[in-house]
Amino acid sequence: MARAFLIVLDSVGCGGAPDAAVFGDAGANTLLHIAEACANGTADQGRKGALHLPNLDRLGLGAAIALSGGQAAPGLSATGPAAQGSFWGAAQEVSNGKDTPSGHWELAGVPVPWDWTLFPDRQPAFPEDLVAEVCRLAGVDGILGNCHASGIPVITRFCAEHQRTGWPICYTSADSVFQIAAHEEWFGLERLLKLCADLAPFLHQRRVGRVIARPFTGDCDNFRRTANRRDFAHAPPAPTLPEHIAAAGGATHGIGKIGDIFSMRGIGKLWKGQSDTDLFEHLVTLGDQAEEGALVFANFVEFDTLYGHPRDVAGYARALEWFDAALPRFLTRLRPGDLAVFTADHGNDPTWKGTEHTRERVPVLGFAPGAAPAGSIGVRAFADVGTSVAAHLGVALPGPGRSFL
Repeated sequence: MARAFLIVLDSVGCGGAPDAAVFGDAGANTLLHIAEACANGTADQGRKGALHLPNLDRLGLGAAIALSGGQAAPGLSATGPAAQGSFWGAAQEVSNGKDTPSGHWELAGVPVPWDWTLFPDRQPAFPEDLVAEVCRLAGVDGILGNCHASGIPVITRFCAEHQRTGWPICYTSADSVFQIAAHEEWFGLERLLKLCADLAPFLHQRRVGRVIARPFTGDCDNFRRTANRRDFAHAPPAPTLPEHIAAAGGATHGIGKIGDIFSMRGIGKLWKGQSDTDLFEHLVTLGDQAEEGALVFANFVEFDTLYGHPRDVAGYARALEWFDAALPRFLTRLRPGDLAVFTADHGNDPTWKGTEHTRERVPVLGFAPGAAPAGSIGVRAFADVGTSVAAHLGVALPGPGRSFL
């Protein structure tokens, strides 16, 4: 019996979205621009030379980039994969967003049927009743931030006042999110998590996609955000891929923040870690141990959080090269009849203006050991990914997706 591994490289987009201009992202292309920076020597910090991704390229990554955006990425092949049993293409989102829940839900077969609530880019950014609710739940007299911001700069700006007052640092972005940063000791980790959990239903009723706890430690001159981040996401509007697999009797495993994104619906076992390195070890373990008929759904978040939002091109390139070098340890554990699909949920071009996600198509790379090469699947819908994974496991996934298998 088959197994399926759906692996999301968070924010690893490949450009070409026809509606990118609507989101202010015309021309954004995460992978192409990283490859160009590596080729011209402007991404040599901690690495050197052309972007080196031989394993992903053998699965068709370079061809997917060229298909999606119409330009070949330096150092990658634009002619298709050499790996037997592989197929490649690109996927295009229909949900009106470029955020994590929208991308993952649509990959899992359920496009978002509504527009998310976004907070205005002004200060204060939040309505008075929301501020009052945060204060009531936290037992404080006020909040800090109340603005659009990126995580590190906003903590830097308000850290000392946070320590002095005990008020939480609240901020948002171009996505539908309400983020709360607080010190694990001065404010308390469990207190922060409870505050976010209690606040989430209030904001979900208003179609705000996520409440995110952003704990940090250290002093204000040397703080660091910890791996105790927690996303309290709006529940999907309909049963998604994991729920359908579980209902059919298949085991389901979520690696990383998959449990948060899907509100644990359909996720039988969750595998967490302190870093993407830890999560990759879980992927390798499940390559050995996952049950027949199982779905393993993984998210590798650090491409997005550590390198995309901070606009660290060299760091993003290093992370891609790390993943590529580690990849054979997983691929060699796949069995005949298994399917692995590598994709992304949106873009986050580190060469782009600002610090937000970018509207892009995403690569879709498939590997089925022992199968004949399938070649290009063309440009598909996000929902086709979930439908195809379900079909591989012998499960029908209702919705708009069409299988490319």
